[in-house]
Amino acid sequence: MSSRLLFPLLAVALALAGCGTKPSPETGSLKTSFAATTPMHHKKGASEPVEMEPAAWVKPSHPGGLSGRTLTVGSLGELKLRPKEVILTFDDGPMPGKTEKVLDILDGYGVKATFLMVGQMAETYPSIARKVVQRGHTIGTHTYRHSNLAGMGYDSALSEIARGEKAVEKATAVNAGFFRFPYLSDSRRLRSALSSRGLVVLDVDVDSKDYFKVGPSAVTMRTMDTLRRRGSGIILMHDIHKRTAIMLPALLAQLKSDGYKVVTLRYKRSRMPNSMLMASAE
Repeated sequence: MSSRLLFPLLAVALALAGCGTKPSPETGSLKTSFAATTPMHHKKGASEPVEMEPAAWVKPSHPGGLSGRTLTVGSLGELKLRPKEVILTFDDGPMPGKTEKVLDILDGYGVKATFLMVGQMAETYPSIARKVVQRGHTIGTHTYRHSNLAGMGYDSALSEIARGEKAVEKATAVNAGFFRFPYLSDSRRLRSALSSRGLVVLDVDVDSKDYFKVGPSAVTMRTMDTLRRRGSGIILMHDIHKRTAIMLPALLAQLKSDGYKVVTLRYKRSRMPNSMLMASAE
């Protein structure tokens, strides 16, 4: 099957499968989700309201006050947030028509985010991937095919991670020093291997669960409720969902109203070249 035919399947699977919950053994990887009638994160019988097309988004007249400090880290241990600080992260893109909207909204509020890109998506839409970098955002990787690494052998998992890195770095021409496990399905051995090679594995403190088919306002409310209980944290969203772009202005406005600051995350350490990571997996 050609890559032109495979990509629509990948896009559909990413839209159905969220990254915030580890899949059950029955669910497995994205390949399994192609045939699933009920996505793994969706409850049977749950309400699935139709999303309304948003009105023309208006740039806030006073966007200042939400942007916080820049935090440059070379390891997970250095990633320490203060109370009322958040890091915005977006997984699974880039996606035409959605990633660009997210970028425009972030620009309007003067804040930066970290985009954990799927290699195959960056490879298919390199111009959008580059646009993320050009707008001043931080790049990370998320495997090549959004694979469930817990269901793969160690060497195969490393190869999948390295292939994703290579694709993202080729598309963006930047050193992608951050990584997030799809479905948050990790292992101690894989985390240790990536850390030893200089990659910073990003975990999740606040899962927006924007992959559920609910209205955008429900996503905003759920995210803020979780954040208020924690006081700070890394927020997980996805730039492949229409509802995420719809709800994002409301979320950012609420963050500002509640006195939160959006921290810009940057990568500071040099790391093992991708070719060495590939070789270690062979």
